[in-house]
Order: sequence, then C-alpha cells, then structure tokens
Amino acid sequence: MNVSTDSIHSKPEATDLIILTSEQDAIAAAEAFAARIRPGAAERDAAHARPIAEIQDLCRTGLLGITVPRAYGGLETSVRTLVKVFHLISAADPAIGQIPQSHFSHLENLRALGSDAQKNYFYADVLNGGLWGNALSERETTGGLGNIQSRIRRTGGGTYLINGRKYYTTGALYARWIPVSVRDDEDRVCMVLVERHAPGVEIIDDWNCMGQRGTASGTATFTDVAVRDEQIVPIWRMTTAPTTRRAFGQIMHIAIDIGIADEALSDTIQYIRTRSRGWHVANLSAAGDDPHVIRRIGELKVQIEAAKALLYHAADTFDATSAGEPSENAIVDMAMIVSAAKAACSAVAVQVSSDLFALTGTSAADEKWNLNRHWRNARTHTLHDPEAWKYYYIGDYHLNGRRPPRGALIA
Repeated sequence: MNVSTDSIHSKPEATDLIILTSEQDAIAAAEAFAARIRPGAAERDAAHARPIAEIQDLCRTGLLGITVPRAYGGLETSVRTLVKVFHLISAADPAIGQIPQSHFSHLENLRALGSDAQKNYFYADVLNGGLWGNALSERETTGGLGNIQSRIRRTGGGTYLINGRKYYTTGALYARWIPVSVRDDEDRVCMVLVERHAPGVEIIDDWNCMGQRGTASGTATFTDVAVRDEQIVPIWRMTTAPTTRRAFGQIMHIAIDIGIADEALSDTIQYIRTRSRGWHVANLSAAGDDPHVIRRIGELKVQIEAAKALLYHAADTFDATSAGEPSENAIVDMAMIVSAAKAACSAVAVQVSSDLFALTGTSAADEKWNLNRHWRNARTHTLHDPEAWKYYYIGDYHLNGRRPPRGALIA
C-alpha cells in the first residue's frame, strides 16, 4: 500500500494547536478526539486504511506533549492520566491508540538520558505536534530487541551514518522523528532520532496483519542515513539496576487492551438490543431477556471492571513509586502489579471479543458489521508480552523470592 504522509510531518500552524493547561484538559481532549475517530473505526479497519487524517488531528490535540516535563513547557502528567488517555482513544480505535505508544516510551528515554540541549530542542518540537515513531525490532535476528544488527558508524566531524533494517515499526509511517536502535563502533546500544524524510530512510508499508491494521507496523530501512551527535541518545548508559522504563512502556499497552474490551462489550450490548433474535425454542420476546445472555453480560462486565480497576491501581502505584528515589524492591513490587494488570486485561480483551458472537448470534458474523475486528485487534495486540510469562514471573517472585530477569519486567 502506498500512501502519502508528507502533510503529517509538517508542523501544524500555531493556531491549529490546542493548548492543554491541566490534566483535566488532557482527558477532555482525549474524550473529544475519541468521539471524532470512533464513527470511522470499523470502516477504516475493513478497508485496511491508514488513518492519515486522524493522526493529523491527533498531532493538533496537544496530547502528544502531555508527559513533557514542566521545566520544558509540558504538563508532566501522571501515569494515571496517561493511562486514561490511552484507554479512551483505544476504545474508539485501538490501532490509533497504539500508534503513539512508542512516542511516549521514547520520550521517557529522552527524559532519562538526553542532554539538556536535546531536551530543549526535541521537547519543543513535540509540544508543537511532533510525533515520534519506532524502529527497534529486527525480523531477521533471534534474541528479541537485545539482538541489534543495525549499526551507526562515525564519519568524523560529529557526523555518523546509520545502516539497518527494522520491522514492527509502529508509528514510523506517520512520524516526524523515528527513534532507531543501533550499535555504535564500540558495540554499545544507542537510540538515534532520525528524521522521517531524511535521505536514505525508506518506510515500506508492508504491514498485513489480521488486526491493528492501521498501525502500519511494517518495515523501515536505513541506508547511509546521515545524523549528528545531537541526534544520538546513549541508551547504553542506562543503569543495570531495576528501573521503571519497562513498566512505563507496558502500562500503555495494557490501556489499549482494556479499551478493546470496553468497546467490544459495548458493541455486544448494542447488537443484542437492536438486532439479535432470541433462541426460538425459549419463547422469548427479546434476545435481551435470555437468562443465559443476561448472566454472561453480567460476568463479562464484572471481569472488565476488575481488570480496569487493577490497571488504574497499577497506574497509581507507578506514580507513587516514581516519586522521589524508589528502592529496587519498590520498583520490582510495582512492576509485579503492572504485570498483573497486563495478564488480567489481555485475558478479558480476548474473552469479551470472542464471546461477542456467542451472545449476539449468527447474524453478527456477517462481515458488513465487522464485529470480528474486536477479536482480531485483541488477539493481535495482546501478543505483546504473553500473559503466561506474567503469571510465571509473579508466581516465582511471590513463591520463591526470585526477581524476573532484566528485560522482562524491570528494564
């Protein structure tokens, strides 16, 4: 699929940008944005369409800069508010909800390791509507994110060349800047902020997954892409002790899952009320009078609310843990709660989006309704960090006192 994204990468006019002055403003902006993108979500998914106009809209909402520190002009929102924003947007369209997840994760890397000059420049760009993408994973390698073959080579005079090929590049197609993970001449891992349209950058829109179609999480290639010192963030300087980075990135994914679950149950209820017919042998006047349907709706609602409560408890725990100088034990305890929320929200998203069809009946399987998008999105997105390993790490920690390996929960 070939799409033009040039207009996304130009800076919005100052008059177009919404200025957010409080966390309540951020939530209200997310609610308004969700209301605008919800009506077209099913059609975009069915057409495998890329949400170009919707991402342009997102860049104008002011939401992309809500975690920027106050010292640099941002709101520095709580993680609880960030989770709420992702929850609201992902209920409306989880593909659009997933696109800025890497944006916020990489901004956290900048906060932790960037120079003051880098923060001044890049934070100002983000506050002006700049979206960051992602280019971390490499499909041709084994060993996950840690096995990076892409290289950055010094050419002299503070300049470098990047070469590499990435996949699962969620958001890169739409971004102004693409954080690229590479190894330098000393084999150290760096994050390099590459301009989306720099010479040598090619985004190949070959994402053809059954779910989360609009994320365009396909291939990106970098061929002798020239960068300078000020674009390089030294990820290798990250401490080997437990940190909050992994949990920070993961908690946004969890909010996407619970958004999918909420919308799937809402569509289930709406379909039963307006289109489903009761089991003819049961002699029911309406499908909604079926006692088995009523009970299952009740069970699913309880499961969603329990998972959602765990997610927001995890967000509050993250905020409390991040205040001050947390101990390693506090960080691990917080990561365990985030992992519990991941397991619970992943499971309920898949369950609700599957039970939708058992509760609504045969007519709901008609492609014209595209209700299967909820299951496809849930099943695709929940493959991020399998829940089975979450249960294992939680059990091993509480039973045997063993911390999870670095990179699992606490990196």
